[in-house]
Amino acid sequence: MTLDNFLDVLGFSFSITMPIFLILVLGIFLYQIQLINDNFIDVASKLVFNVTLPALLFISISKTKLSSDTDFSLVIYAMLAVVATYILLEVITSKMIPDKGDRGVVIQGAFRSNMGIIGLAYCVNAYGDSVFSVASIYLGGVTVLYNILSVICLNRSMDARKSIANTLKGIAKNPLILAIVAALIFSATGLTLPATLHKAGDYFAQMTLPLALLCAGASLSFKAMQKDITIAMISSVGKLIFIPVIITFGGYLLGYRDMELGVLFLMSSAPSASASYIMVRAMGGNATLAANIIVITTIASLLSTSIGVTVLRTLNLM
Repeated sequence: MTLDNFLDVLGFSFSITMPIFLILVLGIFLYQIQLINDNFIDVASKLVFNVTLPALLFISISKTKLSSDTDFSLVIYAMLAVVATYILLEVITSKMIPDKGDRGVVIQGAFRSNMGIIGLAYCVNAYGDSVFSVASIYLGGVTVLYNILSVICLNRSMDARKSIANTLKGIAKNPLILAIVAALIFSATGLTLPATLHKAGDYFAQMTLPLALLCAGASLSFKAMQKDITIAMISSVGKLIFIPVIITFGGYLLGYRDMELGVLFLMSSAPSASASYIMVRAMGGNATLAANIIVITTIASLLSTSIGVTVLRTLNLM
């Protein structure tokens, strides 16, 4: 590979991660100068979760005409890979993390990606709007699995009593899942939205990523990194290296290339999900450790994802 080609590949990888980095930094800056505050973050996050992200998913999936020929193999593989890596993490952390309570926080931080915001933003930056036909279905299936595995994981480590049945009820009310299911039904029946509704939905959808990334940046707490840093690093290495390498390499062995392999890598290389902190705190676990993992992986994923994209692009795999 010539130097010019390498620089082109490097430029492509940073075109995926740098816009996200800049908006995260803008969120930090706006929070520091108090142009946005905790109330804004709370309200805007609820707006994204309940309205704009469901609108984005519905609009993007409903454009894709599903039939009996639609390929669901990628999301099926991804779900099986997530379960396999979860089991591996359970085995590894049982030997590395002596505190049983911290073990579940580390495992969840390692396998649960922030796909709906940062993972999706990575994919859009890499492939444009055409990626939604692949990424949205992927997001729907894996998100459900993340929620179930998180409860199993935290129940085991904290001896909590939140049942799978209660989790399934929560999933059934999840706006993202409802939007995905509605869009799949809508698409499978061949229906189309009236132009006016489609345009209105697009307005909401276009708000999603910039607003969500601003909130993610403003929410980063560097003070939280002062405690449990060593254990947090173990989880972060798992999240940014162990998980993406295994899932992407498995996809490569199964013959996935180009956009499909790119989605596998970009979704799995996204940082630890903010929902992991919320769940740990609600269940009385080590919330500081969960916050550390989110801060470290959110910052470091920009570099690790750029490196991964550069490698895959150099090998002409994505």
